[in-house]
Amino acid sequence: MTGPVGDVPRPGLHSERTRLAWVRTAVTMSGSAMVMAGLAVRHDLPGPAAPFAAAALAGAVLLLRTGIRHRRLERALRHGHPLDHRLDGRIAWAGALAVAAAALVLVLMPAL
Repeated sequence: MTGPVGDVPRPGLHSERTRLAWVRTAVTMSGSAMVMAGLAVRHDLPGPAAPFAAAALAGAVLLLRTGIRHRRLERALRHGHPLDHRLDGRIAWAGALAVAAAALVLVLMPAL
């Protein structure tokens, strides 16, 4: 969908869809990791609790950065400047890695 919004021509709604995808990713990462960290603590499994807590923190940071990032993206689109996505990608990667590490610890614990 193209057309002006106010005085600013908009190339499409891709920035909004991208923002919503980041919000879904952050909420899913944070929420599911908090649940798993809580379960690990309740069942006295400290090994996976810490990585799950780290994943919840990464999701929360991504969620907080989403609004700031969206405003920067809108400004960049208006002025034709590129936007650097590397930090958010690294935060998401670290959160996903923390979830994978916690899941691996959780799976291997009964074998120990």
